[in-house]
Amino acid sequence: MKPKHPLAIRWFHWLNFPILSLMIWSGLIIYWANDAYFSFPAWFYEKAHLSFRLGEGMAYHFLFMWFFAINGICYVSYTLFSGEWRELVPGRGALGQAFQVVLHDLGIRKEPLPPAKFNAAQQIAYTGIVLMGLGSLLTGLAIYRPVQLSFLAQAFGGYATARLVHFLLTVGYVGFFFMHVGQVIKAGWPNFKAMVTGHE
Repeated sequence: MKPKHPLAIRWFHWLNFPILSLMIWSGLIIYWANDAYFSFPAWFYEKAHLSFRLGEGMAYHFLFMWFFAINGICYVSYTLFSGEWRELVPGRGALGQAFQVVLHDLGIRKEPLPPAKFNAAQQIAYTGIVLMGLGSLLTGLAIYRPVQLSFLAQAFGGYATARLVHFLLTVGYVGFFFMHVGQVIKAGWPNFKAMVTGHE
């Protein structure tokens, strides 16, 4: 047994899952009012009980937005002050190394990967998800207060573009979730247990 994930990292990780799930759920309720990019069939909204709940959806979305922001700020602050960022931020040559990870996962590369807490593909993915979180927060504020925060909306090319970016980032979270779960299953039970107990 050896330490792998500090307690703070595990807390931020596990808190983020229900918070983000609630954000996506309430976001779907809001999206029902104007499904401009992809139209879900009416039965989907009805079966999921998402119809005619716009005010409720907005209330939940804006409430959990603060939990999402606070958890993200605490996570980034901890990684900076603890030095954990050195394990998470991709370094020089990360793209090439990540390509080797992909080849290894596909069974094309037979040589074992260099031992590391996080490989280059994980570093790129985890850094990317933090940047996506920042993007979601900023675009969310831009479309929440487009008049008061007009400078923020304009920074994203206007209200319509900010809303589109916000939607695409949400799609990205869903894609990341399935990829992440798939990789955890592939890595096996000890890897999952390490995120629960902190040791492997």
